[in-house]
Amino acid sequence: MSEKSKNDVAWESLFEKHNILEKINITGEYKISATEINTKREARLMTKFDHHINLPTIFKKNDLTIQPDSRGTYMIGKFESYKKLPKNPSISIQEIHFPEYIQTLNPINIYSEAASILCAYNAEIIKDLLGQEVFFTVSGRMSTGKFDYFINNTEFNSPCKISVDSSQCEIDGGFEGDDIFAIIEAKNQDVDDFLIRQLYYPYRLWKNKTSKKVIPIFLSHSNDIFSFYIYKFTNDDNYNSIELVEQKRYQIGSNDIELKDITDILERAKIKPEPEGVPLPQADVFARVVDLLIQIYSNTSLSQEDITTNYAFDIRQAQYYTNAAIYRNSRKTQRF
Repeated sequence: MSEKSKNDVAWESLFEKHNILEKINITGEYKISATEINTKREARLMTKFDHHINLPTIFKKNDLTIQPDSRGTYMIGKFESYKKLPKNPSISIQEIHFPEYIQTLNPINIYSEAASILCAYNAEIIKDLLGQEVFFTVSGRMSTGKFDYFINNTEFNSPCKISVDSSQCEIDGGFEGDDIFAIIEAKNQDVDDFLIRQLYYPYRLWKNKTSKKVIPIFLSHSNDIFSFYIYKFTNDDNYNSIELVEQKRYQIGSNDIELKDITDILERAKIKPEPEGVPLPQADVFARVVDLLIQIYSNTSLSQEDITTNYAFDIRQAQYYTNAAIYRNSRKTQRF
């Protein structure tokens, strides 16, 4: 039997207490308040599922997701809330120079989404991406205002209407040019999908506040590569009308490896014996091991529960990747 997270235990209790599954089967959705969620665990932790894999087990088993419709209420239903990211390694990586005179921002040590956006902006990656001079004008949390939208019901493949009234949204970075305003949602890790709402709610907010074209963009920064996904909504009222327009990849400086680099490391490396008491790694994507090490470096108090809640891992993967990180650290070659 797999281990349950705190969110799993709390949501199972709420589903049983309020007969949520039965009511969804009758009406197609269920509205729950932050006050009700707080009786089991803090709502902020119970509703933050940036990736499909973060969803509690009872949600995944029943094909459910959750959407906020106000600052204190949420809708649960069979909503198509996430968008898979295309994996296209053939897209060339453009090398960008970082200004040498900048001393307060280090592109080698990027430990947060904010730092990744600042590096991309100051290295003029954002300028190249959008094809014009832009200014960093907006970031942080804000209220959505009022609007209605339709989201796909995955069971019946039909739209479901949600009315939003002053829900909270957050923009990692907003960039304004002559005729555009770009909204960027950033993740400092390699991910398979993202929560469309993190682009859609800010998109709807700023469509009503500016006459300029609003461009939603998702950024994944992993293993020193900035991967940008430029999207558009073909129907402003349709949450699932999101379409990929372009994908671009950048890196600051060069990471080219030559044969001499490999032979030099091999000559200097001192092989250490297999560590005792550390499980053999079962992680299958090494870039995510690197991402996790970066997160742990910037926050040494991270627990497996924290990793499951805040990053694109479920409990099983959190165990695999933390064990791989421990193994990697214990096997680190002494070459300096």
